[in-house]
Amino acid sequence: MSNPQRVVALSAALLVTGGAHVSAQDSGDAAAELSESRRVPAETLAAAYRDPSWRAPRTSWGDPLLAGQWSTDDFRSVPLNRSAAHGTRETLTEEEFLARARGDEEGRDFTIEVGTFLRHEYGIRTFGYTSLIVDPPNGRMPAATPAGEALAATRTRGTYGPGPFNDFGDFTLYERCITRGVLGSVLPVIYGNGLRIAQSPGQLSITYEMIHDTRVIPLEPRPRLDADIRQYMGSARGRFEGDTLVVETTNFTDLTNLGVNGNGSPNSAALRLTERFRRIDPEMIEYVVTVDDPVAYEAPYTLRLMLTSRPGYEIHEYSCHEGNGAVSNSLSGERVWERQVAAAVRDGVPPPARAVDHNQIRNGPAEGTRLFDINAGE
Repeated sequence: MSNPQRVVALSAALLVTGGAHVSAQDSGDAAAELSESRRVPAETLAAAYRDPSWRAPRTSWGDPLLAGQWSTDDFRSVPLNRSAAHGTRETLTEEEFLARARGDEEGRDFTIEVGTFLRHEYGIRTFGYTSLIVDPPNGRMPAATPAGEALAATRTRGTYGPGPFNDFGDFTLYERCITRGVLGSVLPVIYGNGLRIAQSPGQLSITYEMIHDTRVIPLEPRPRLDADIRQYMGSARGRFEGDTLVVETTNFTDLTNLGVNGNGSPNSAALRLTERFRRIDPEMIEYVVTVDDPVAYEAPYTLRLMLTSRPGYEIHEYSCHEGNGAVSNSLSGERVWERQVAAAVRDGVPPPARAVDHNQIRNGPAEGTRLFDINAGE
């Protein structure tokens, strides 16, 4: 795996190894248009990298302090897999960084000032990494093995696929409010990227905002679970190595996935995760996780994110079942479509087309629909 400290040092040196040249004047003008927290790659501002003597605060019993409310919102614009154009380059050029920062700023402004659909959360910082994956050196997920491809073929796509929807088994674990898995719970999505870490002597817990999974991780020597006991979030054992919390997790089921929201790339029961949490700033925890699943993938791979905090950030209850319409609406919608087809056959007319993807389902309002500003008191 690439050395994260070396990567950040490269970011600080800033990045004229690729892309078009940007003059200091142009760069200064572009940065001036951004909020102060986005003008330089956020990783270059971390206390531990600016001051090698910086040390993480401690709990009253002496462990590095990781407790708090954190988020991966600041990483929404960093892709999982690196673009082939970036090759083995781990950081953006100055021009590329400023383009990403402008996109982040515009997205946040639109969400706050204009957007009304769903929650759509952006962080306050922009990071200069070319991808979340840092190993292998090309920054891309290794190929699936034949067994991994077979596992993928067994996975339902739920409402992200064409259906049909006849029972609960036709939906993903995410849509059923069961779990997003460990990796799926931390990869950034459009909302719900919060997590809460709590510490006590001898153990630590991590509660993820969306689906509200909680992992309780013992930090003292303890036997692992028997091999025939399998869990969606696995069985974790942790320890501190200096300032770094190392968590090794095994005993997974083969029913989960490793992608965002627990969708996408599948894992087998042989999955082993090694996570490293290191406090590098009052507002940043460096999170590095190695995925080792020899059944599903040709090689291990490693991702790096920052868990960040910001003033006033709070995690509230995620009432998944109470607000979840995905399952009931899809099941009832399927029945409506079946009745429409039956009526079309009876009347000798062409049956209605069936929507098979999100773009057909989540479209804009119909022509002629009356629109109004709910904030105007209409």
